[in-house]
Amino acid sequence: MLTEGGDDADGLDGAALVDRLRALEDLKAAAAARQAADAVALDRFRRESEARKGVPADKQGRGVGREVALARRESPRKGGRLLGLANALVKEMPHTMAALKTGQLNEWRATILVRETACLTVEDRAAVDEIVAGNPSALEGVGDRKLAETAKRAAYARDPHALVARASKAAEDRHVSCRPAPDTMACLTALLPVRSGVAVNAALSGEADRLRAAGDQRSRGQIMADTLVERVTGRAAASPADIEIQLVMTDRTLLQGSSEPAYLSGYGTVPAQYARNLLRPTGPTDIRDSGTGGVVNSDGALAAASADPGAAETAVPDAVKVAIRRLYTAPVTGQLVGMDSRARIMPEGLRRFIRARDAVCRTPWCDAPIRHFDHVIAYADGGLTTAGNGQGLCEACNLAMETPGWSQRPVEAERHTVETTTPTGHTYYSTAPELPGTKHNRRLRPYSKQTPAIGEVSTHEELYPRIPRLELPRAAAWEQHQAGLVQQAWTMAAADIGRLPWRALNVRAR
Repeated sequence: MLTEGGDDADGLDGAALVDRLRALEDLKAAAAARQAADAVALDRFRRESEARKGVPADKQGRGVGREVALARRESPRKGGRLLGLANALVKEMPHTMAALKTGQLNEWRATILVRETACLTVEDRAAVDEIVAGNPSALEGVGDRKLAETAKRAAYARDPHALVARASKAAEDRHVSCRPAPDTMACLTALLPVRSGVAVNAALSGEADRLRAAGDQRSRGQIMADTLVERVTGRAAASPADIEIQLVMTDRTLLQGSSEPAYLSGYGTVPAQYARNLLRPTGPTDIRDSGTGGVVNSDGALAAASADPGAAETAVPDAVKVAIRRLYTAPVTGQLVGMDSRARIMPEGLRRFIRARDAVCRTPWCDAPIRHFDHVIAYADGGLTTAGNGQGLCEACNLAMETPGWSQRPVEAERHTVETTTPTGHTYYSTAPELPGTKHNRRLRPYSKQTPAIGEVSTHEELYPRIPRLELPRAAAWEQHQAGLVQQAWTMAAADIGRLPWRALNVRAR
């Protein structure tokens, strides 16, 4: 391991601190260059290994991007981009690679050069690489935008037709996405052709100007946002939408005014009062529980037992329709109560259950939305169609699990946990996120072999899951192994920039 030298920072003057900051930045760039070289070596090793096993050429190396992602603690999508970056730097852009090794470029600026030359042939890309990065002194003081413009001009001079074709093809990537934002807000993003994007913005801006001139007290940005909602949904922005609430919340939060937060599927953790407000329509709408358990009305109270369960019905034509799907969590752990099915294809109810439990793709460091619901252990290999043997994955991760050498299995843990093993034998663990009701710092008792049926909720300790028994190396041996790897990586990176940074960094190996 390496000990940091920050403990004696108070004894250093400003110049020494700046020197150390610069040395660390150079080392980060050199380490990125070494990672790129190692990623290319791994890609070559995997392809050669699979070729000897008779894997078709077009299927060789398919899982390398995911291996890179797991090793670097990134999403599989970014792992693929990092592998592509590494191949471009090592095989096609030697000057950019050299600038990265010496700290003249950081990893992001090297990525900019690779991105702006992606549409060129190997020969033209090499020429642009020499023009832009061949003179290291010319890179001093150049920011991201200026570097991108310089590379773009050089690429256009080499092959203008390639850049025109790239711009035409870019329209195929148009899409709309939505991601959570702080304070129960959401960011709605649209990637559009420039003509369409400018037209949409102009229409919203014009409507904002018109309403402001008419005396509307909302800000310009508020009017544009409200107008967007109105024109897309066809209803006023202040009118709540017809929704199916898939809330994971404790009975205390729903019925007793507890401050314990809830979990809104598709968004994340929301304040308790906000969750209760979602369940209170503006009109006299009845809310009926479409899941198991009692029926809840719009006041948050339990209705009569004779009320019929089912989808929400409204007594007012323009009132909002809300269906509550309540999901039960086991005491202390917050783990959802299991669901089973004898079918090979997961039924819709089980899919909803898994979506609420997993929230996003279960691959480590992948936050992509869930698109596929599949078995951890394949059905053909004896895997059951159960919540314990099911997981939510994005499309790319689910397809990638078919790559030879990859395997998964559920492991015993406080919450649903999946172990992924890569072709190199490395293992990674993915645990379902904590849900409302999870308690901390409390010893759990062993979990009994008998699990409750769907809808049976108990406060007995028999529901408590088993404590995980993951087989890991002994702490001392593991620390020694990691120390050797880190020491080797630092030495190789320091050699790339032509000097050992120990004096400037004030760090030592132990």
